[in-house]
Amino acid sequence: MESYSSEFAGLCTFESFKRIWPHYGFDTDQRELIQREFTRIKDITYLDHAGTTLFPESQIRKFYEDISRNVYGNPHSHNPSSRLTHDTVESVRYRILEHFNTSPEEYSVIFTAGCTAALKLVADSFPWVSAHGNCSGSQFCYLTDNHTSVVGIRGATGPKGVETVPVSPQEVEARVENNQASVSTGHECSVPHLFCYPAQSNFSGRKYPLSYVRGIQSRRLFPACERRGRWFVLLDAACFVGCSPLDLKQHPADFVPISFYKMFGFPTGLGALLVRNEAAELLRKGYFGGGTAAAYLVGEDYFVPKSNIVSRFEDGTISFLDVISLHHGFDTLHKLTGSMVNIQLHTFGLARYTYIMLSCLRHSNGQPVAQIYCDNEFESAADQGAVLSFNLLDCHGRVVGYSQVDKMACLFSIHMRTGCFCNTGACQAHLGISNQEVKRNLQAGHVCGDNIDMVEGRPTGSIRISFGYMSTFEDCQSFLKFVVSCFVDKPLRLDQERLARLRSAAPAEATVSNELTSVPNGRTVPEGNDLNISPAPVRKASSTEAVLKTEGNSGKAHTLTNIFIYPIKSCAAFEVTEWPLGLQGLLYDRTWMVVNENGVCLSQKREPKLCLIYPHICLVSNTLRLQASGMDPITLPLEASEENLVLRKCQSKVCGDRVQAVDCGERVSVWLSKFLGKPCCLIRQNPDFSRDMKMGQEQGLCPPPLSLVNEAQFLLINRASVALLLDHIVNKHDSSQNGTSFDMLQLIHRFRANLVISGLEPFEEEDWSDVKIGGALFKVAGRCGRCQVIGIDQASGSRTQEPLRSLSECRNGKVTFGVYLLHIPQRNPSAYPALSVGSTVIAQTEKSANEF
Repeated sequence: MESYSSEFAGLCTFESFKRIWPHYGFDTDQRELIQREFTRIKDITYLDHAGTTLFPESQIRKFYEDISRNVYGNPHSHNPSSRLTHDTVESVRYRILEHFNTSPEEYSVIFTAGCTAALKLVADSFPWVSAHGNCSGSQFCYLTDNHTSVVGIRGATGPKGVETVPVSPQEVEARVENNQASVSTGHECSVPHLFCYPAQSNFSGRKYPLSYVRGIQSRRLFPACERRGRWFVLLDAACFVGCSPLDLKQHPADFVPISFYKMFGFPTGLGALLVRNEAAELLRKGYFGGGTAAAYLVGEDYFVPKSNIVSRFEDGTISFLDVISLHHGFDTLHKLTGSMVNIQLHTFGLARYTYIMLSCLRHSNGQPVAQIYCDNEFESAADQGAVLSFNLLDCHGRVVGYSQVDKMACLFSIHMRTGCFCNTGACQAHLGISNQEVKRNLQAGHVCGDNIDMVEGRPTGSIRISFGYMSTFEDCQSFLKFVVSCFVDKPLRLDQERLARLRSAAPAEATVSNELTSVPNGRTVPEGNDLNISPAPVRKASSTEAVLKTEGNSGKAHTLTNIFIYPIKSCAAFEVTEWPLGLQGLLYDRTWMVVNENGVCLSQKREPKLCLIYPHICLVSNTLRLQASGMDPITLPLEASEENLVLRKCQSKVCGDRVQAVDCGERVSVWLSKFLGKPCCLIRQNPDFSRDMKMGQEQGLCPPPLSLVNEAQFLLINRASVALLLDHIVNKHDSSQNGTSFDMLQLIHRFRANLVISGLEPFEEEDWSDVKIGGALFKVAGRCGRCQVIGIDQASGSRTQEPLRSLSECRNGKVTFGVYLLHIPQRNPSAYPALSVGSTVIAQTEKSANEF
C-alpha cells in the first residue's frame, strides 16, 4: 500500500483516537482478546456486525462441553432428560428478561425462528378491527425508517380492512403541538392500534428516542394523538441490542422482537418476541401446533389453548439446544466485556472516530471523498449507533458504485455490506430516490439485493460498515487506509476546519444503563449463645429397635427425637439437638442451592453425589462450612455483608416456582465443580425475595413464606412408620436372600425429614391436623408424596430400588411418607422459639375436641 501524507498518518494513530474518544476495549487488552477468542479473523477486517456479529471461541467451546456432558431430551416429555431441558430453557427465558431489566411478571419470552418470525407472529395474532359502519377500525402505523419485515405486516392487515399509515420521523413529534386537545376528549375507544418503530435504524444507525414508547401508548405523540383507541407499540430492537443496553422497565414496549445472532453471533435462526403480559392477553392465533393445546378434538371443531402465554404461541418443539446455547452467550459476553454499557462506549467510539476521519477526507481538488448518510454528527452514543452508511465520491463529485467498492474491499480482506439493507424507506430518504424511480429501477432490471449499483447515473444503495465489541482500532485504520489508497485523487487533503470542529466537540456519553447495582439487605442473625449448635451424637440402631413411646401419655403425646436441617438443598443433613425457628422454617434450612452452569437446580435426582457434601453451620462465628471426602473444607459467611456480598443476581426454579437468588462467588463454585466433576455454582435465596407456600391453601391456611424447600416449611416423619417399613424390607429381603440391608437410622436419612418423632402407631401422623412441639404450634398441611430420591443411599450416593418399592407394597400402592407442617407464629413474630430434642409432641386430629 502506498505512503500517505504525514498529517493523515498522524491522525491514524491510537493516540489520535484517544483524544477523540476516551473509551476503548475492556478489562483485557483488545489485541489479546482477538488472539484468544477470534483467531479466525486474523488478517480480516470484519465490518458487518449489523449483519451478524461474531461469536467468541470460548462460547462455542462451553456450549459443546455442555451438550457433551448433559442429556437434553424433548421438553414436551416428562423424563429426567426432558425435565432438564425444560428447566434450562426456563432459566434462559429469565436470563433474557434480566438482560433487558424486566421480569416474568411483566414480560414473556416467546422463542421464534428469528426477528422476522416474531414480527409475523404479531401480524397474525394482533386483534385487528376492520373498519365498518361508524367504527373506523384499527390502524397499522410504522416509521418509514423501518426494516422490510416490519413494513411487511401490512400484507396481513390489508386483507382485513385495516388502515396503513406510514409516518416519517419528522412527523412523530412535529405534529403533536396542534393535537394535544384530542388526547383525552370524548368517549374512550377500545379499538386497538399498532405503531412500529426501530430502536436503531439498520440503515444509518440513528437511534430513535425510546421515550416514543410511552408517548405513543399515552397518545401524546403522532399518530396516536389523532386517533382514539388503545395504542400498542412494537419496538424493533434487533439492530439496537447488539451494542446497546435496553431497559424495558423504563421503556415498556408491548412487543420487542430480537434475533440472537445479532447479539452473540450464534445461534443463527433463533429469535424471540418479548411481549408484555398485559398485551399478550389480547393476542389471538388461528393455527395451533403441538404443545399449544390444553385439549382438542379431531372429530369436531373444538380446541382450547393452554393458559400459559408461552405455551400458546410456541408451536411444536422449540429449537431447545439453540436456546440452551444462549446461556453461554450471555456468560461469555459478560465475562469478556463486563456490560452492554461498556460495549456501547467501545463501539460508538470506533464509529465516531471513523465518521470524523471519513467526513474530513478530500480529493486533491478539495472535493469530499464520501457522502455520509446520517442525521447527526456522532456526538452521542444515545443518538447514534456503531453504524456508518455512505457512498464514496470521485474527484468530480460522482458516486462510485457500491459494487465496485465492495469488490475492491474484498481484495483487501475488508468485509462490509452494500445495498439498501432491507430498509427501502431510509434508503429513499437519504439517497433522494422517489417512488417513481424505485419503480423505474425495477423495470431497468434492478431488484433488492443485486449488484446493480447505478441506474442512470444515480446510486441505488449505499455502503454500510458497523462495529462490534471485538472490533479494534486497527479495523478503523485498515478501512481508512483502504479508502485513501483506492479512491482518493492524490495528494490527499483534509478539511481542517471541519476536523478541528469535530475533534474539539465534547462527545456526550449515553447515560442509559442496564446494570443493576442495588444490593439486597441482609437479615439479622439470631444470637446463638444459648443454643447447642454442635452436631448431635448419632447412635446406631438395629433393625429391631423398638419404637420410642412416651410414658404416661394419653395416646396423644410423643417425643421429638431428631432435628435435621439441610442448609444446602439436596446436600447432606446437619443434625442438631436444638435449633431456632425462623420466618421460613428452621433457620437456614434450604437457604442455599447448587445449580449447574445454566442456572438449573441440581438435585439428587440429577446428581446423587450432592449427598456427600456435608454442611455445618456455626451461629456463633456466623459461618457455613462445607466438607467432602478428598476436599479441603471451605467456609462461607452465613449473611451477605458489604465486604463479601456478590452483586450478581440470578434466578432458578424450585418445583415450578421461580426463585430469586444471589451468586455466592467463584471460590465456592470452583470447590463444588471440582468435587462434582461438572461446572456448577452455589446460590443463596435473595433475602428480599418472598415465595409463598401453595400446599394447604385449599384449607384456608394463610400461605407462609418458604425457603428453597420443595413444598412446605417442615417435613415430619414418625419412627413408628419407619419401623413398619423397615420390618417389611427386612422380612422381604430375608426371604429372598437379597444382600440389601437397612437399619433405622439409614432409613430415616433416606426420607430427609426435618423433624423425627417417636410415634405410637404407624402413619397416625397422616390423620393429624395440628401439632404442638414444645411451645411451637404447627398446622399439618398435607402428606409428602415420595419419588426416587429415597432410593439414594445418603452415605454413598448409590441408587437402589428400596425403599420406594417396599413403601408401595406395604401401603397398597400409596407412596406417601411423612407430613408437611407449617409454623403458626406467636403474636410476637420477632420471638421465634427454638426446637429441642426431647420436647413433648402433642398431636390433634380434626375430630379431636382437645385444645392445645
